[in-house]
Amino acid sequence: MNKLSYAKRLVMTAVCVALCVVLPMAFHSFPNGGSIFLPMHIPVLLCGLICSWPYGLVCGLLGPALSSLLTSMPPVAYLPSMMVECAVYGCATGLMMRYIRTGKAVADLYISMVVAMIAGRVVAGLAKSLIFTPGVAPFAWVTTSLVEGIPGICIQLVLLPLLVSALTRAKLLPQRYAGGTNE
Repeated sequence: MNKLSYAKRLVMTAVCVALCVVLPMAFHSFPNGGSIFLPMHIPVLLCGLICSWPYGLVCGLLGPALSSLLTSMPPVAYLPSMMVECAVYGCATGLMMRYIRTGKAVADLYISMVVAMIAGRVVAGLAKSLIFTPGVAPFAWVTTSLVEGIPGICIQLVLLPLLVSALTRAKLLPQRYAGGTNE
Protein backbone atom coordinates (compact mmCIF):
# COMPACT_ATOMS: atom_id res chain seq x y z
CA MET A 1 0.00 0.00 0.00
CA ASN A 2 1.31 3.43 -0.88
CA LYS A 3 1.25 5.66 2.12
CA LEU A 4 -0.39 9.04 2.35
CA SER A 5 1.96 11.99 2.48
CA TYR A 6 2.44 13.87 5.73
CA ALA A 7 0.62 16.89 4.26
CA LYS A 8 -2.40 14.81 3.19
CA ARG A 9 -2.60 13.23 6.64
CA LEU A 10 -2.53 16.64 8.29
CA VAL A 11 -5.24 17.98 5.99
CA MET A 12 -7.45 14.91 6.49
CA THR A 13 -6.95 15.12 10.25
CA ALA A 14 -7.90 18.82 10.20
CA VAL A 15 -11.03 17.99 8.19
CA CYS A 16 -11.95 15.24 10.67
CA VAL A 17 -11.44 17.59 13.63
CA ALA A 18 -13.67 20.14 11.90
CA LEU A 19 -16.29 17.44 11.36
CA CYS A 20 -16.13 16.72 15.10
CA VAL A 21 -17.53 20.22 15.57
CA VAL A 22 -20.01 20.34 12.67
CA LEU A 23 -21.62 16.87 12.78
CA PRO A 24 -22.74 17.05 16.43
CA MET A 25 -24.38 20.42 15.76
CA ALA A 26 -26.65 18.76 13.20
CA PHE A 27 -27.47 15.74 15.36
CA HIS A 28 -28.11 17.69 18.55
CA SER A 29 -31.24 19.15 16.98
CA PHE A 30 -32.83 15.79 17.92
CA PRO A 31 -33.49 15.03 21.62
CA ASN A 32 -30.48 13.02 22.89
CA GLY A 33 -29.18 13.03 19.30
CA GLY A 34 -25.55 13.05 20.38
CA SER A 35 -25.76 10.04 22.67
CA ILE A 36 -27.98 8.10 20.26
CA PHE A 37 -26.30 8.81 16.90
CA LEU A 38 -22.71 9.35 18.17
CA PRO A 39 -21.83 11.87 15.45
CA MET A 40 -18.40 12.77 16.83
CA HIS A 41 -17.24 9.17 16.71
CA ILE A 42 -17.56 9.03 12.90
CA PRO A 43 -14.77 11.50 12.02
CA VAL A 44 -12.51 10.20 14.80
CA LEU A 45 -12.84 6.60 13.64
CA LEU A 46 -12.40 7.73 10.02
CA CYS A 47 -9.23 9.63 10.90
CA GLY A 48 -7.72 6.60 12.61
CA LEU A 49 -8.70 4.35 9.71
CA ILE A 50 -7.19 6.49 6.96
CA CYS A 51 -4.43 8.55 8.59
CA SER A 52 -2.95 6.13 11.20
CA TRP A 53 -2.94 6.01 14.97
CA PRO A 54 -1.08 9.23 15.92
CA TYR A 55 -3.44 11.33 13.81
CA GLY A 56 -6.48 9.44 15.09
CA LEU A 57 -5.30 9.99 18.64
CA VAL A 58 -4.87 13.73 18.06
CA CYS A 59 -8.26 13.95 16.35
CA GLY A 60 -9.84 12.09 19.28
CA LEU A 61 -8.38 14.61 21.72
CA LEU A 62 -8.80 17.82 19.72
CA GLY A 63 -12.24 17.10 18.25
CA PRO A 64 -14.20 16.95 21.53
CA ALA A 65 -12.13 19.75 23.10
CA LEU A 66 -12.65 22.12 20.18
CA SER A 67 -16.32 21.20 19.89
CA SER A 68 -16.83 21.84 23.60
CA LEU A 69 -15.00 25.15 23.38
CA LEU A 70 -16.94 26.39 20.34
CA THR A 71 -20.40 24.86 20.83
CA SER A 72 -20.53 23.63 24.46
CA MET A 73 -21.04 20.09 23.09
CA PRO A 74 -20.05 17.94 24.86
CA PRO A 75 -20.63 19.81 28.12
CA VAL A 76 -17.50 20.35 30.23
CA ALA A 77 -18.63 17.71 32.74
CA TYR A 78 -18.55 15.02 30.00
CA LEU A 79 -15.52 16.35 28.14
CA PRO A 80 -12.72 14.39 29.90
CA SER A 81 -14.36 11.00 29.45
CA MET A 82 -15.36 11.86 25.88
CA MET A 83 -11.77 12.84 25.09
CA VAL A 84 -10.52 9.55 26.54
CA GLU A 85 -13.09 7.54 24.59
CA CYS A 86 -12.46 9.32 21.27
CA ALA A 87 -8.68 9.22 21.71
CA VAL A 88 -8.85 5.45 22.17
CA TYR A 89 -11.11 5.17 19.08
CA GLY A 90 -8.70 7.08 16.88
CA CYS A 91 -5.62 5.35 18.23
CA ALA A 92 -7.09 1.84 18.20
CA THR A 93 -8.46 2.06 14.65
CA GLY A 94 -5.09 3.28 13.39
CA LEU A 95 -3.17 0.56 15.22
CA MET A 96 -5.56 -2.15 14.09
CA MET A 97 -5.36 -1.00 10.46
CA ARG A 98 -1.60 -1.14 10.75
CA TYR A 99 -1.43 -4.68 12.11
CA ILE A 100 -4.56 -6.43 10.79
CA ARG A 101 -3.91 -7.91 7.35
CA THR A 102 -6.62 -10.33 6.29
CA GLY A 103 -6.14 -9.76 2.57
CA LYS A 104 -9.57 -8.13 2.39
CA ALA A 105 -9.73 -4.39 2.98
CA VAL A 106 -13.37 -4.47 4.12
CA ALA A 107 -12.61 -7.17 6.68
CA ASP A 108 -9.66 -5.10 7.93
CA LEU A 109 -11.97 -2.08 8.31
CA TYR A 110 -14.63 -3.98 10.24
CA ILE A 111 -12.17 -5.70 12.56
CA SER A 112 -10.44 -2.38 13.25
CA MET A 113 -13.71 -0.56 13.94
CA VAL A 114 -15.20 -3.23 16.20
CA VAL A 115 -12.01 -3.57 18.26
CA ALA A 116 -11.77 0.23 18.57
CA MET A 117 -15.43 0.59 19.55
CA ILE A 118 -15.08 -2.01 22.27
CA ALA A 119 -11.74 -0.67 23.53
CA GLY A 120 -12.97 2.93 23.57
CA ARG A 121 -16.07 2.09 25.55
CA VAL A 122 -14.23 -0.11 28.03
CA VAL A 123 -11.46 2.44 28.64
CA ALA A 124 -13.96 5.32 28.90
CA GLY A 125 -16.12 3.28 31.28
CA LEU A 126 -13.14 2.47 33.48
CA ALA A 127 -11.94 6.08 33.38
CA LYS A 128 -15.41 7.31 34.37
CA SER A 129 -15.75 4.87 37.26
CA LEU A 130 -12.19 5.17 38.55
CA ILE A 131 -11.22 8.78 37.81
CA PHE A 132 -13.97 11.10 36.61
CA THR A 133 -16.95 9.88 38.66
CA PRO A 134 -15.58 7.59 41.38
CA GLY A 135 -18.11 5.39 43.06
CA VAL A 136 -20.11 4.70 39.91
CA ALA A 137 -20.38 1.00 39.13
CA PRO A 138 -17.54 0.05 36.76
CA PHE A 139 -19.91 -1.40 34.15
CA ALA A 140 -22.69 1.20 34.33
CA TRP A 141 -21.30 2.46 31.00
CA VAL A 142 -22.78 -0.57 29.25
CA THR A 143 -26.29 0.85 29.30
CA THR A 144 -25.39 4.46 28.61
CA SER A 145 -22.56 4.00 26.13
CA LEU A 146 -23.56 0.81 24.37
CA VAL A 147 -27.32 0.28 24.51
CA GLU A 148 -28.35 3.90 23.90
CA GLY A 149 -25.78 4.25 21.13
CA ILE A 150 -26.87 1.23 19.06
CA PRO A 151 -28.27 3.42 16.23
CA GLY A 152 -24.98 5.33 16.08
CA ILE A 153 -22.94 2.13 16.10
CA CYS A 154 -25.02 0.79 13.19
CA ILE A 155 -24.51 4.05 11.28
CA GLN A 156 -20.74 3.82 11.85
CA LEU A 157 -20.57 0.19 10.74
CA VAL A 158 -22.42 1.00 7.50
CA LEU A 159 -21.10 4.48 6.72
CA LEU A 160 -17.37 4.23 7.45
CA PRO A 161 -16.52 1.32 5.11
CA LEU A 162 -18.56 3.07 2.38
CA LEU A 163 -16.65 6.32 2.96
CA VAL A 164 -13.25 4.64 2.88
CA SER A 165 -14.22 2.74 -0.26
CA ALA A 166 -15.49 5.91 -1.96
CA LEU A 167 -12.34 7.83 -1.03
CA THR A 168 -10.22 4.97 -2.39
CA ARG A 169 -12.18 4.81 -5.65
CA ALA A 170 -11.80 8.59 -6.00
CA LYS A 171 -8.04 8.02 -5.62
CA LEU A 172 -7.91 10.20 -2.50
CA LEU A 173 -6.67 7.17 -0.57
CA PRO A 174 -4.25 4.53 -1.81
CA GLN A 175 -5.39 0.94 -2.38
CA ARG A 176 -4.83 -1.17 0.73
CA TYR A 177 -3.85 -4.24 -1.25
CA ALA A 178 -2.01 -4.05 -4.55
CA GLY A 179 -3.61 -5.05 -7.79
CA GLY A 180 -7.25 -5.11 -6.91
CA THR A 181 -10.30 -3.51 -5.48
CA ASN A 182 -10.56 -2.59 -1.85
CA GLU A 183 -13.21 -5.24 -1.13
